[in-house]
Amino acid sequence: MPGTEHDHDDPKRFTQEECFNVVWNHRLLFSTNTLETDNHVLADAIRGGDGDSSQHGMIAVIDAGVANTNPGLVSALEDYVKAHRVSLPELRSVHITPGGELAKNDPKVVEEILTLINEHRICRRSTVLVIGGGAVLDSAGYASAIAHRGVRMVRMPTTVLSQADSGVGVKNGINRFGKKNFTGTFTPPNAVVCDTELLKTLDQSEWITGFSEVVKIALLRDAGLFEGMEADAARIRGRDLSTAMRYITESARLHLEHITRGGDPFELDEARPLDYGHWSAHKLEQMTDFELRHGDAVSIGIALDSLYAGMIGVESEDSVGRTIALLEDLGLPIHHPAMRDGKNLLEGLQEFREHLGGKLTITLVTEPGSSIEVNEIDTKTMMRAIEELSSRT
Repeated sequence: MPGTEHDHDDPKRFTQEECFNVVWNHRLLFSTNTLETDNHVLADAIRGGDGDSSQHGMIAVIDAGVANTNPGLVSALEDYVKAHRVSLPELRSVHITPGGELAKNDPKVVEEILTLINEHRICRRSTVLVIGGGAVLDSAGYASAIAHRGVRMVRMPTTVLSQADSGVGVKNGINRFGKKNFTGTFTPPNAVVCDTELLKTLDQSEWITGFSEVVKIALLRDAGLFEGMEADAARIRGRDLSTAMRYITESARLHLEHITRGGDPFELDEARPLDYGHWSAHKLEQMTDFELRHGDAVSIGIALDSLYAGMIGVESEDSVGRTIALLEDLGLPIHHPAMRDGKNLLEGLQEFREHLGGKLTITLVTEPGSSIEVNEIDTKTMMRAIEELSSRT
C-alpha cells in the first residue's frame, strides 16, 4: 500500500511509495473526404483541447506509397491547413517517407523525422501528423515519442490493417537485430482519424491483407462478427466498401475497447490477447527478410495456432475448419514456403517470450468469440501443425 516509512533514529532510512493515474482521452474518428475544406473532423482532432493550437507548429509525414496513389494529397493538405489556419498549427514541412517494412528497418527514416522536428522547432505542444500505413505510423510515432520525451501526434491510417488494428493502438516500434518491434515505446496518439476514401486506392493484395486482423479480433471477442464475415467474405474480397467498412470500424472499436477497458493498455501483464497468431507471424516476417506482409503473416499465424489448438483438443474441429475456410475465402494465405524450416520457425516462441517478458503466454481460441491462455507449447505437436500447413498447396 502507498505510504511512508521513516526511521527517526536513522535519518538515512526513508521509504515512500505512491500510486498515481494518468487520464488520457483516446480519440478515434472515421470520416470521408477528410481533407475537403468544409470537413472539420481533422481540424478538431489536431486542435484537441488546445485553444492556442494556432500558435504552434506542425510537420506532416506522408507514406510515399500513399502520396503516389493519391497525387493531389499534399496540395489538398496544404489547402486544408490554410482554410483552418485560425485554429490549426502552422504547417512547416511535408515529408514524404518510404512506406512498408522499410520504414521500420532503416534507422535513417526515424533520424530524418527527428531532424525535421528539430529544424522546424516542433515543441511538445506542436504536432506531428502522420498519414500512411502501419509501418510509417510506427516509425514516425517512435520519432515523435522520443523527441522532447513526447511530441503530440495525430495519426491518419490509410490501409485496412492500420484502420482496423495497428493505427488504433498505443504503441510504436521499429525493427532492430532482425527482430520485429525490438525498439519502441508505449505512447498513445492524440487522435486517430481514418478516411475511408483512402482505402479505395489500395491494390488488391494490400486491401485483403488487413482483414487478417479483423478475423483475429472476431475470433477473440465477437462470434457474431466472425459469422458475419463468413457470410460476407465474397463481398469483402470483392471490395464492397459499404460492407467492408462495417467490419473495419467494428474491428477498430473492439481493439480500442480492449486497450482502454481491458485493464492493461501498456501490456505489463504476461498475456497479450491481441497478439493472437503473432508469435509465428513475427518470426515468419523475419525469416522472409520482411518480404511477407504483416497481415499475411498474421493470417498464417492464426491458421497455425488454430490447427495446433485443434490437435491438442482445445479448439473444436468445426471451429478450426471454419477459421481456415474464412481466411481462404477472404483470399488470405495459410502457409508460406519459409515454414518448411520448422525448427527455425519454432524459435519464434522463445523470441516471443522475450518480447512479452516473464513466462511464455500464448492465446489460443477455443471457439469464435472465446479464448484461453496457455503457458506451454508442445513443440512436437506444433511441428506437426507446421508440417500440415506447409504441405498445403
